[in-house]
Amino acid sequence: MSERQTIVFFPEGAYGPTNNCVGIGQVLKRRGARVVFVVEESFAGTLEAQGFEEALMRLKPAPTASALESPGQFWKEFVRDTAPEFRKPTIEQLEGFVLPVWQELVDGARYVDGRLGEIFEEVRPDVIVQDNVVGFPAVVASGRPWARIVSCNPSELKDPALPPTFSGYPTGDFVRWEEFRARYRDLHAPLQQEFSEFCVERGAPPLPGIEFIHESPYLDLYLYPPDADYERSRPLGPWRRLGSCVREAGAGYVLPADERRTLYLSLGSLGSADVALMQKLIDTLGTTEHRVVVSMGPQHEELRLADNMVGEEFLPQPSILPEVDLVIAHGGNNTVTESLHFGKPMVVLPLFWDQHDNAQRMQELGLGRRLDTYGHEPGELTGAIDELLGDAELTRRLAASSRRLQAEPGTVEAADLIERLAKS
Repeated sequence: MSERQTIVFFPEGAYGPTNNCVGIGQVLKRRGARVVFVVEESFAGTLEAQGFEEALMRLKPAPTASALESPGQFWKEFVRDTAPEFRKPTIEQLEGFVLPVWQELVDGARYVDGRLGEIFEEVRPDVIVQDNVVGFPAVVASGRPWARIVSCNPSELKDPALPPTFSGYPTGDFVRWEEFRARYRDLHAPLQQEFSEFCVERGAPPLPGIEFIHESPYLDLYLYPPDADYERSRPLGPWRRLGSCVREAGAGYVLPADERRTLYLSLGSLGSADVALMQKLIDTLGTTEHRVVVSMGPQHEELRLADNMVGEEFLPQPSILPEVDLVIAHGGNNTVTESLHFGKPMVVLPLFWDQHDNAQRMQELGLGRRLDTYGHEPGELTGAIDELLGDAELTRRLAASSRRLQAEPGTVEAADLIERLAKS
């Protein structure tokens, strides 16, 4: 192994996992490592602009249209086209949204496997770090040490004492759990078995249970603040928890001084594509006495901000969060962990995947309020905001948790563990 370590990061083709890996990569790069990101072609240049090398690949054939793809364009369109499913109960989303997502992910893993093998041979990494929900046989079969990061709600790491993943069901209320698990198994077992056979064909072990990804025999990390994590019926074994993993935002977004309380609205790069939902929230928040910062997303030109608002298509969230008093968000894992990292209460409006689990966790721990994303009345949103902003005890709890998280940054801990793996 050369003195200069080469670390390859392979995140999901979405901003959440990518930003999580960026934070760790920044620490490793400062320490002298060569850091290479394996990214889909639509992300070309975005990691290079942050000082990293890029190795490009595709998860499906290139579009025939001449228009340039924006980062994560496929998933933005996929979410837009399946958005009617988000109004359904989570058990009904399993067939209409969750299974199609797994199918797309599996198809992508099949399509890209050969290219990934080429990249690993060209780059010759000391460690491969992947933050994906689906497995890629080329990673496991590369013969190189690899680490897995789970930057989703930790219920993804299954335990009989935890509610089913993607359900958003309360902990301790077991009535509907088995029905949900059985429905998930019935729908997903054929696809999982087919993908497991593909993994074996490509030199990886079979997939365990009903999972679509392997655990790493080298290093397994998951991302969630200790104060929000679940009590389990059995130990997590080799898994290591990162309390938070907040990247450096670079040039900050400076908010002008204002005596009003400041709210931050973000539904993520995918959820913000629902223009009707975003506009409903904007219109409600426009009636409040607070200042509102809006991450407007890819459909920003179609949104009309109120007089008490400022916003842009994309905002450097780690620069914004320290300056606000409350977060209104979709419940994506990065936004939840970053909000807690900076000690901010949340109103959570979940749409899909583990957002339901995060929303329920914030609700039952009293760290925020979960609302019916499409069914809530404007007064429910403004009432939740007023209740959270007026809760002095919650403010103290969150401030204490924030101090603990910032004293032990997950970016540094992860970088330490990855360096140790590279050396060993």
